[in-house]
Amino acid sequence: MSLSVVILAAGQGTRMRSALPKVLHPVGGKPMLGHVINTAFELDADKVIVVYGHAGERLKAEFSGEPVIWAEQAEQLGTGHAVKQAVEHCDTDQVLVLYADVPLVRASTCRTLLAALDQADVAVLSVELDHPTGYGRIQRDGDRLAAIVEHKDASVEQLAISEVNTGLMALNGQKLNAWLAQLNNNNAQGEYYLTDIVGLADTDGSTAVAVVCDDADEVAGANDRVQLAAAERVWQHRQAETLMRAGVTLLDPARVDVRGTLSVGQDIEVDVNCVFEGDVTLGDDVRIGANCVIKDSRIGKGAVIKPFSHIEGAYVGAKADIGPYARLREGTELAPQSKIGNFVETKKATIGVGSKVNHLSYVGDAEVGDNVNIGAGTITCNYDGANKHKTIIADGAFIGSGSNLVAPVQVGKNATVGAGTTLRKDAPEEQLTLTKGRQQSLDWLRPTKN
Repeated sequence: MSLSVVILAAGQGTRMRSALPKVLHPVGGKPMLGHVINTAFELDADKVIVVYGHAGERLKAEFSGEPVIWAEQAEQLGTGHAVKQAVEHCDTDQVLVLYADVPLVRASTCRTLLAALDQADVAVLSVELDHPTGYGRIQRDGDRLAAIVEHKDASVEQLAISEVNTGLMALNGQKLNAWLAQLNNNNAQGEYYLTDIVGLADTDGSTAVAVVCDDADEVAGANDRVQLAAAERVWQHRQAETLMRAGVTLLDPARVDVRGTLSVGQDIEVDVNCVFEGDVTLGDDVRIGANCVIKDSRIGKGAVIKPFSHIEGAYVGAKADIGPYARLREGTELAPQSKIGNFVETKKATIGVGSKVNHLSYVGDAEVGDNVNIGAGTITCNYDGANKHKTIIADGAFIGSGSNLVAPVQVGKNATVGAGTTLRKDAPEEQLTLTKGRQQSLDWLRPTKN
């Protein structure tokens, strides 16, 4: 069966009270519309059509890399009118209608809904709610779906029904065009309701059914920031469950946030309030302390990340020891058994096997060999005000505390740089290098950018 997925994303979302379009507000670090697009492609849809209205160019720019078809709904005249804008692209056997502000619906639920089209022409996803105010009510006639009555149009008896319409529908693609042509706006809202297709299907002898979703959270919409926060918590609960089943110990599953893709090995332990963003990989036996933020990084087997460390765009080798309060910036590569201590920052730096930068130091644009010790308060002076320069420290070197390595500069193998040294020339291997002298002020022109 060929399949088109129509995603309705034209609403302005005024209840968000935001300049950002509603469907671009994130859940789990990804725009709500992005979640729904991913679900559509997980279904192997032949076509994915996004119906847009408000801030359409911004939506297109955000998802410029996605192979979706864009259909404009210039006036928001209801869900039926929205689908009508996309129907010219829906030359498939089946059409599935999803909503960009319902980001948590699973592909498995969508497959169950589409499977109902084997026995029917219209399948509506419904859910039982304790407090159904505002939702369209499901009217059944035995196993058949007789009608969907919008809340504002419902009678007292109909308002007592607890089974409601979620908005998600699967439709016979061969009949959809004819049904859309018959929709009218004779209702309290003056809109063209997609749900009226249920009555039209009944009139022409087609069959409509309702498929009950047993998870109300999965089909909840996010129309304001309160509902958005609720969706975030549901998403994070799902991620926590997935991690624990994969072999991760979460000391408090309610206090971990995954805002991207987290790939894990076994026997990992994560303390509270850790945030994972982008694409992160954790090897076996990794230990992560409380309040760490890790983004777009790989952490090797047996590495220990101590509390309050921030790691972004870095590679941490096996059994490396990081933190607490360390910051590894983009381009950092740590070899196995290396050590980055408290209040140390690295950037575009490679640190060799067994090397240590223990305290209060900055190492940027640097190559550090194996078994190097960099003392507290040492910095690589890599920026001259216009350009960046490189520092190279060979194997076995010892850099005394409070040293300034003014790049470009090299420290030779097994060299020792005395504490408080400002190194402006290369330090030869196997020797002790010290600097001293009286303070001077010189005429000098700041360099310009190359």
